[in-house]
Amino acid sequence: MMFQGELIMAKIRKAIITDAGFASRFLPITKTIPKAMIPIGAKPVMQLCVEECVEAGIEEIIIVATPKTMGQKIYDDYFHNPAINVKELLDKQGKSERFEPVEEVLNFPRITVIEQDPNLPYGNGSPIVSAKEFVEGEEAFVVLYSDDLILGPSDVRALIDEYNEHPEAKAVIAAQEMPEKAWHKYGMIALKDNGTLSHIVEKPKTPDLSPSNLTSYGRYLLTPEVFDYLVPSNTGLDGELWTVDAITKLAEHGDVYVARSKGKWITTGDPKNYFMAHLEYTLSETDYGDEIRKMVQ
Repeated sequence: MMFQGELIMAKIRKAIITDAGFASRFLPITKTIPKAMIPIGAKPVMQLCVEECVEAGIEEIIIVATPKTMGQKIYDDYFHNPAINVKELLDKQGKSERFEPVEEVLNFPRITVIEQDPNLPYGNGSPIVSAKEFVEGEEAFVVLYSDDLILGPSDVRALIDEYNEHPEAKAVIAAQEMPEKAWHKYGMIALKDNGTLSHIVEKPKTPDLSPSNLTSYGRYLLTPEVFDYLVPSNTGLDGELWTVDAITKLAEHGDVYVARSKGKWITTGDPKNYFMAHLEYTLSETDYGDEIRKMVQ
């Protein structure tokens, strides 16, 4: 029985995780493996994104690999290969506990790996369109860019909680406050009077052109209505298909809420930031962080 004012909690079951294109800034290693398989600590970046989804209760994950690469095969092998030969060897050596991290990976919720449709235009919206058939019929779904990592509480959880508070939302985007010196690097969020998204100003050249100190990054909760605007003919800057353009269109037709991250967003998008992310993760999330901190000092 429903009582007046009682909220019906949405069941957000699915997430799309997009990998990092051809990652040319990381060549030559990325000619062989996807950038999201480069490790942070002892785990690949992609696994950390999956774990963020698992923490938030996601039941099915669609990984979209870059077309015409080994990405799809590599992700499939990593998440689905039981590695029986490795287990048998470790059992014989009396080191069975070393296989436990593999068993954790194999016990993740359902993971489907697909290849991005090569006929779609370049752009960060194309992997989402490629996974459209897997999320049709869902009330809403989550999207993660594997370039972006969150230290601390799951952003996916924050997005879902915000949506449960505002089930009328067309979408929810994650946001984090950034210092003024960094505003020119990111998409800065403009808010409507009611606190929902108006639009995003991409990489403002001067601080006075930034509408706020809130930046948007690769964590979104989207409703299937996004596919009304995320279509190959709707390319934007540099002829690319941009997710944020479609989200801005949603904001013109309803409310797109902004969820403040409870964790810390770090990016792995280039070698320098990758190294800094790796170091920060190691210092805060591993049992050998104190030793590394002493070495660095």
